[in-house]
Amino acid sequence: MKFFRKIRQSLLSENKFRKYLIYAIGEIVLVVIGILIALSINNWNENQKDLETEGLILKQLQNEYQSNLLQLDEKILMRNEALVACNKLLNFIDDPNSVDEDLFYNSFSKIIRDPTFDPIKNDIVGTDKLRLIRNQELVRILSNWSSEVYQVQEIELEYQKFRTEMIIPCAIRLGVSRNINNNVWKDGYTPTEALDKNYNYKFSIGQSKKNVDLNNVLSDTELEGIVSQVITFSQIANFQSQTLRDRITNMLSILEQEIQKHQ
Repeated sequence: MKFFRKIRQSLLSENKFRKYLIYAIGEIVLVVIGILIALSINNWNENQKDLETEGLILKQLQNEYQSNLLQLDEKILMRNEALVACNKLLNFIDDPNSVDEDLFYNSFSKIIRDPTFDPIKNDIVGTDKLRLIRNQELVRILSNWSSEVYQVQEIELEYQKFRTEMIIPCAIRLGVSRNINNNVWKDGYTPTEALDKNYNYKFSIGQSKKNVDLNNVLSDTELEGIVSQVITFSQIANFQSQTLRDRITNMLSILEQEIQKHQ
């Protein structure tokens, strides 16, 4: 600064206004260039920080949606098992002479289960973190995620209500509830949705001492209606779940590509 000040004073003292003006413009240009360089360096640093944060967000999303996919597949599997069970029950209803007692109780237990999808709720959508994700297709999927999950959960909640208000009371009324539950636990049971799938749960409730006539049970029109309704609930929920599954697999594919760019 002292050097530049001496040049200015020298030019002014020598009354070289034109040279001073050219010099002043040059000095301004130098200052502007310096500011632009400083801004560029600052922007580069900020961009690097944003890229690093984006990488962490992408990995977080990858872990979350891998877990969501595993859970969703469990719910789809549970409903597929319920559909198979319903077909067996309807076959027994149509032909009571073919009924297998253990298979009947095992099949009934499959429609009492409650497959509800409860994905991990991330803290990205609706925050400044979302703007750090540069892939707009990924942003679009994330933005629509909650709405699409709700459409699946809406059907699941309807089934949950149907199960509580219709299926379980029907089993109790028909006098088969104890035998159904005993059939589930007597040989050990690991629920499909169990957090620890290595643990086998086993205890005995014991068969009912009351005489249960399965022919009378199978002739119950309410039971037939319930089994038919379970098929419809399960099919619709699985249709929606499959669409949601496609969203997750697409998202995971995009995430993998974006994460590779950060490596």
